[in-house]
Amino acid sequence: MSSDLTDARLELRQRLGAGARYDSSAAPAAELRYARLGTAYFARKLNELSDGELALPSLVPGWTRRHVIAHVGFQARALARLVEAARLGRRGEMLEEPEAQNEDIAFGASLPAHALRYLFKHSQVHLDVEWRDLDEVGWRAQVEPLNGGLVEIAQTPWLRTREIWLRAVDLDNGASLLDVPSEVVDRLLREAAQALDMRGQPFSLMLKPTDGVGSTIIGSGKNTVSGPAADLLRWLTGRGPRRSLVFDREIADPPFWPEKP
Repeated sequence: MSSDLTDARLELRQRLGAGARYDSSAAPAAELRYARLGTAYFARKLNELSDGELALPSLVPGWTRRHVIAHVGFQARALARLVEAARLGRRGEMLEEPEAQNEDIAFGASLPAHALRYLFKHSQVHLDVEWRDLDEVGWRAQVEPLNGGLVEIAQTPWLRTREIWLRAVDLDNGASLLDVPSEVVDRLLREAAQALDMRGQPFSLMLKPTDGVGSTIIGSGKNTVSGPAADLLRWLTGRGPRRSLVFDREIADPPFWPEKP
């Protein structure tokens, strides 16, 4: 796979010529591909919605579709700022606290429909440009938001991948986790399980995908849930009914994940 990607990059550079933008060889190619596929998928589902339909509820508790779109746009802006900081050699970058993020999302949700659609489109273009302009040193950098934490720049494509695919489903107009690449579903399933375990929720589960990677254990793994990985992910993240899942005993539904800011 890596040799195929290298050959493809070389061919692209020759075809586009000098001055063209393309990803650094140090960039996480698979995660970037998933993020861009997810962006195209989100854009398609967004374009299927009329302006009036944007005000209808989403799958996120307490959010309309407008809130989801605004959140996706502002996340792209935040990631672009981190990547830009790495490109310019800045160690720190101020990002908004959750309260300020919620204020931004509320403001974005109040924008006229054309402005809200533009926010999504422009913020993603900006992020993609920052990714393409990042060199090998930048991709290896870590940036410390001045409000705490440490972000590895190489993780930003995955952070976008996770958000864009799940939020496409949250628009609730036909997007399905069955459309998400299987590698992304498997990784999201592990992350959702880990997040549930870290919350200290009273869940003791063994998740057994019938079409994915090996079992994932939450807590002691006392209760078994099996089924297609996409259906397991939908249930585990609080996004829908159990459908084809098989439970060895009655289990409460997990809370929504990821949580809102």
